[in-house]
Amino acid sequence: MTIELMYQYIFGAASLALLCVVASVFTRRVGAPILLVFLVVGMLVGEDGPGGFKFDDFGLAFLLGNIALAIIIFDGGLGTQKDTFRVSLKPALSLATIGVLITAAITGYAVYWVLGLPWQEALLIGAIVGSTDAAAVFGLLRNAGFELKERTGATLEIESGSNDPMAIFLTITLVQILQAQGNGNEGWTIVNELFRQMGLGLAVGFTGGYLLVQLLKKLALPSSSYPLLALAGAISLFGLTTMWDGSGFLAIFIVGVMIGNTPLPYSNDIHRFHDGISWLSQIGMFLMLGLLVTPSNLLPIIVPAVAIAFVLIFVARPLAVVISLLPFRFPWREQVFIGWCGLRGAVPIILALFPSLAGLEHTQTYFDLVFFVVLVSLVLQGWTIAPMARWLGIDLPPTAKAAECLHLTIKHEQDKELLVYPVLAGSQAAGTKVKRLPVTEGSQIVGVIHRGILLHDIDQRKLSCDDQVIILATSSARTALGRVFAPAAHSSFNQDGRFFGEFALHPQAKISEIAQAYGFEVDANIAELTVKSYLAKKFHGKPVVGDYVKLGPVKLIVREIKGVTIESVGLKLNS
Repeated sequence: MTIELMYQYIFGAASLALLCVVASVFTRRVGAPILLVFLVVGMLVGEDGPGGFKFDDFGLAFLLGNIALAIIIFDGGLGTQKDTFRVSLKPALSLATIGVLITAAITGYAVYWVLGLPWQEALLIGAIVGSTDAAAVFGLLRNAGFELKERTGATLEIESGSNDPMAIFLTITLVQILQAQGNGNEGWTIVNELFRQMGLGLAVGFTGGYLLVQLLKKLALPSSSYPLLALAGAISLFGLTTMWDGSGFLAIFIVGVMIGNTPLPYSNDIHRFHDGISWLSQIGMFLMLGLLVTPSNLLPIIVPAVAIAFVLIFVARPLAVVISLLPFRFPWREQVFIGWCGLRGAVPIILALFPSLAGLEHTQTYFDLVFFVVLVSLVLQGWTIAPMARWLGIDLPPTAKAAECLHLTIKHEQDKELLVYPVLAGSQAAGTKVKRLPVTEGSQIVGVIHRGILLHDIDQRKLSCDDQVIILATSSARTALGRVFAPAAHSSFNQDGRFFGEFALHPQAKISEIAQAYGFEVDANIAELTVKSYLAKKFHGKPVVGDYVKLGPVKLIVREIKGVTIESVGLKLNS
């Protein structure tokens, strides 16, 4: 390769990335799945498109794709907060294991029936398309300005980070079975691979995550080096786990969760850096995958691919969701939405490269088939997720954004942070005397800055929008403090009672009192229950904001929850 050609490649790659970033602005307006845009741009630049660039190096694509996926999954772990585990850890893990197995089995049967392939090869294709790309789902919902119920959103979030290892395990296992040419040890191969992949992934993830957290806490580095240390350490653990034939993706997700839920110096810098590098990884990966496919090769497999995609979307994923969530008694609307959010993305296309690298036959057919299935999923599901959420009524009204603050971890006191909050118009803090601020236990107000001057004798001062408040607090107090300094949500959707109802009830009000006030009868078994205990019972002890029950002519809606306790309930008259 000449130096001139190398510079042309650099210019071309950077220009494509720039085009994709700019295109994301326009896709928000039309609701198009941004990942689909990246794929299409890659296909246009490829050998069948105007660009005419031929790229068929499956080995390089597999290497770069794995690195990009590891970065994306690590960023997903960083953003997974331990609070979401309260209502969603068990159902999400059920979806990520049992759900992937059921999806792979049903889809594999469809492949066996449609294409007539041997059952091992059919199941291999089912395993390849078994995992979802919930990161794409959340990107679409954020672009549409949606906020989901905590139970639904957290389930999808945790599932997205934990279902890829299961799909990878199934794919590797079935590739090994095909390589062994049916030697009769299939059962032992599956069991051995399961324990090795998952066991090593968990062991290295937790052990390496703990050691990496200690390094981030104790090493004295320039602020710009902490994100690099986190990334390099996580990728190293991913590579080590994979070298030992474990699930590197499971390990790096666990590492991300541990780092994301530990108070660290410059944790905001770590999160911002990885949000950006994850976005860049998605752009690069989907552009590369678009280059890798030859559109003319897709024509012969359009009909069988569409049939398999429809079985996956309308049969396999919904059945997997229903069976996986059966013990957790999810409301049917949320089950339907989770079923529809089985969006396929980069992972299946990367997994479709495994058979080629293993030297199996029909690998080009595998790749083209999987690529087209992903394309159908992105087009059909990607364009309809937001309307589906509205139709099912599982979205919440816009809430106030968390107040941004400057924070600094105190050296040798890792659980203590120095927080600086600006006082914003419409916030609970504005106009409140300093001594009456509802700060959490263990927090201490250090001072108030007014137009660049640190004030003294602040207890009687009423806070104004020119002020900044300095608070010494534990890391766990940031969420509660954020509510105090957050601006009010300006939304007619909330203000006119269209969602939470016309009235706010005290959670200790009795059901019998509401029935008497609105002239309807209730069962004697629930008459003496408080509203709070009744709603908690209806949702099996794990209610979330937005949950509601209909009772005669009224609807009782959970408005606010602190921890696991219902703090406020809305009453809406049924129309």
